[in-house]
Amino acid sequence: MSQPASRGALWALLVGNFVIGTGVMVVPGTLNEISASLSVTAATAGQLITAAAAVMCIGAPLLAAAVAGWDRRQLLALSLLWYAAGHVLCALMPSFGALLPMRMLTVIAPAIFTPQAAACAGLLVPPEHRGRAVTFVFLGWSMASVLGLPIGALIGGHLGWRMAFAAIALLSVASATWVWLTLPNGIRPAALTAAAWSRVLRSPVLMGIVSVTALQGAGQFVLFSYFGPILKQSFGADATTLSVMWALFGACGLVGNMVVSRYIDRVGAGRMVLITTVLIAASLLLWPLASTLAWLAVVLVPWGLGCFSTNSAQQARLVGLAPALAPGSVALNSSGIYTGQAVGAALGGWLLANDASAWMSWVGLGLVLVAISLSVAIDRSRRAP
Repeated sequence: MSQPASRGALWALLVGNFVIGTGVMVVPGTLNEISASLSVTAATAGQLITAAAAVMCIGAPLLAAAVAGWDRRQLLALSLLWYAAGHVLCALMPSFGALLPMRMLTVIAPAIFTPQAAACAGLLVPPEHRGRAVTFVFLGWSMASVLGLPIGALIGGHLGWRMAFAAIALLSVASATWVWLTLPNGIRPAALTAAAWSRVLRSPVLMGIVSVTALQGAGQFVLFSYFGPILKQSFGADATTLSVMWALFGACGLVGNMVVSRYIDRVGAGRMVLITTVLIAASLLLWPLASTLAWLAVVLVPWGLGCFSTNSAQQARLVGLAPALAPGSVALNSSGIYTGQAVGAALGGWLLANDASAWMSWVGLGLVLVAISLSVAIDRSRRAP
């Protein structure tokens, strides 16, 4: 594959991840509007995050096996079209009871797209550039946080959450077209055999890394899932203010991912994971000290820098350790991301429903500290003679 063609395909995958990430995060961004529109509590509305994350968690590895033989151009384009149709149907649902199962069907697309785009990116470039290619494609998630999430929150706050969902549907169709036009035919990563899956599942290092991802996600989503209600209740933030805070968080996320993408091959993926996770922990530690929106904005900076970049580093870590097993390990890592989201959103919802929101940051910090300890232990075990 020629260099310009490779670059165009990587950009298409990046934009695809942008759309996928925007769609995944549209619920946290419009949680206040969904809650008010469908006459449910914020804690109940937050279970849209939990249920969707559970589907993505289970679906990522199962679907990786099911679609192993598919041409990636067709697979990735079709998954984006599924995403478009799902968001249109979600926008038409009249009640929370109808929206929940439709949301669960819609997020089958992220369960396919994100891990398969990462594995595909690794095949579009020479081996020595795989880490950078994978993290480049994952920049789409950071772009979703800096542009997609705040714009979605702004649309939801002023035009309603249904219009925000409709906008994602339009973006999904456009992204599917770009993927179809730029990816070459015939990209079919070798299907993992039962023996290969067994190697992934029985590898203490690979499964340890996936566990780190799950713990990171759970620690973050205890609080991240309910930014909207917390900022509204504690600081009186309106839709515009909330969009600005999301944009700040996302801008830091984009910067963090760009830095990781540039230096990860030099610093090493394991060390980069440690740095980015420590940044997240620092924000959770300082969260209770934020007494005004201005101070909260300062506290959010380290978290934003580490939030999405740590996932990029984790994906690159897995691809670099076992390239041949990447379709399986990256799918399981995506499963770890979504497991963390489901557990974190459920924990946060329980705390919010029981008037214990002050504990959210401490519970999240505890989970992230466990992730840091496990990540350090994995790196030390690999260096041991």
